[in-house]
Amino acid sequence: MWFWILFFLWTLLPVWRQQWLHMQRLRAIRQLEKRRGTRVITLIHRQETISFLGLPLRNYISIDDSEQVLRAIRMTPDDMPIDLILHTPGGLVLASEQIARALDRHPARVTVFVPHYAMSGGTMIALAADEIVMDDNAVLGPVDPQLGQYPAASLLDVVANKPISEIRDETLILVDMARKALVQVEGFVRERLRDKLPPERAEELAKILSSGRWTHDYPITVDQLQEFGLPVRVGLPVEVYELMDLYPQPAQRRPTVQYVPAPYDGPGRGGRGR
Repeated sequence: MWFWILFFLWTLLPVWRQQWLHMQRLRAIRQLEKRRGTRVITLIHRQETISFLGLPLRNYISIDDSEQVLRAIRMTPDDMPIDLILHTPGGLVLASEQIARALDRHPARVTVFVPHYAMSGGTMIALAADEIVMDDNAVLGPVDPQLGQYPAASLLDVVANKPISEIRDETLILVDMARKALVQVEGFVRERLRDKLPPERAEELAKILSSGRWTHDYPITVDQLQEFGLPVRVGLPVEVYELMDLYPQPAQRRPTVQYVPAPYDGPGRGGRGR
């Protein structure tokens, strides 16, 4: 009897823990909203333990995400600024573009906070903001389109360096799609940059970000982004870091990173004696 009671409680423990985290997140979001006078929206993709078996779920920007974000934007008054906390490896181009366009159309100021990274589709969303606020070690990434496992730019290189007669029909179809995708993404990025940079600079930067100059996981640092002329600054509110702590990675039997979870005031604090 007691065994089954304990087993039942053990299986419910992850559900209770997830509900507690959910309430803590809402409380943290509300506190940040009150301090800044904004609508705070989070788009955070982490691996979380969400079932009683402890199986992690890998997330990316999906249509479900775009539906939720667009709903939050519609519920925001035109004169209320929006703060979007963005932490993502990227995802579907369609969903990313929908979110970016909705943010671009919002009349009040839009700020995107990037505590760690916002790659690919995340970068497309960040470019729609009036200001991007980042941790000094955070990064964005290129937005060159990918067709399955192949970069679109690399597919174009195939037909540029190999006779057409030696290329399979399936590859030629992919190349045609790649050419269209590059044009579409470059045009989308140029549109997002039209009010932030002079026309010639916006054209140049749109091509840099979308043309496959770098690998798709290339980290674009704060310094590079500022050199591009984008509205980027360093200095995240402490509430953003506290909110990220409420999105834990799944527990492992042996942690790969460990440290004393407390800030130190300076060299020698609490450690080496004379």
